[in-house]
Amino acid sequence: MLKSSSYLSQPPDAAGVVRYTDAEHAIWAELHARQQTAIGASACDEFLHGLDVLKLPPDRIPQLAEVSSRLRRETGWEVAAVPALIPFSEFFALLAAKRFPAATFIRRREHLDYLQEPDIFHELFGHTPLLTNPWFAEFTETYGRIGLAASKEDRVFLARLYWFTVEFGLLRQPDGAVKIYGGGILSSPGETAYATSAQPQLKAFDLIDVLRTPYRIDILQPLYYVLDSFKHLHALTRVDLLAAVAEARRLGLHAPLFPPKPLAA
Repeated sequence: MLKSSSYLSQPPDAAGVVRYTDAEHAIWAELHARQQTAIGASACDEFLHGLDVLKLPPDRIPQLAEVSSRLRRETGWEVAAVPALIPFSEFFALLAAKRFPAATFIRRREHLDYLQEPDIFHELFGHTPLLTNPWFAEFTETYGRIGLAASKEDRVFLARLYWFTVEFGLLRQPDGAVKIYGGGILSSPGETAYATSAQPQLKAFDLIDVLRTPYRIDILQPLYYVLDSFKHLHALTRVDLLAAVAEARRLGLHAPLFPPKPLAA
């Protein structure tokens, strides 16, 4: 989790509306247009279906209430406005209550290609479409409940599960093609192209392996895990995840596939 942020969420007014500037709407429109092009042949069918259901506006930042109304109709989920950074305990509590956290700021133009912090484009375009999928939605809710009850040490391992599924997961489609479902990829043109190239390593999803795999948030991922289907992800709601965490802790972490992060000057 980031320790500080140069961004702050904008509070809604008395009518519950966040008043964005024309420049902020223009950034959303540019991100939306280029990412729609980038994901055309790369996103999984379930994500594309979710985009169609949500009908996110291409030319302006949507209000969270708009997105929530469509999500509630599909799976009972909604989007909750949060500050730029929230503690893990609040994050898990929101997921357990079927409320997906979203900061209401949008990245500045100098961060158009990459931003470590999840802005409203990342959250709404990258993540909410799959919350229209019942299997994915139930997994996310269960993950929140388990994380809420987990110890601080166990949450570090659970974060790897979230990272390699919800944020950076790949999915094998019925025709055998490997497509993207992770929101961290689908909200980034660069990572979308990279993830579907021959550069990264792909491995079949294995829960214990995932829990043992280190990652860095500031680089393109050297490794992605591939699910067989969202039924496979949903099956994790019937697994004792904390027992799996205990086994992963006993076995220890895999060697990282990336160099250490450079020390700040």
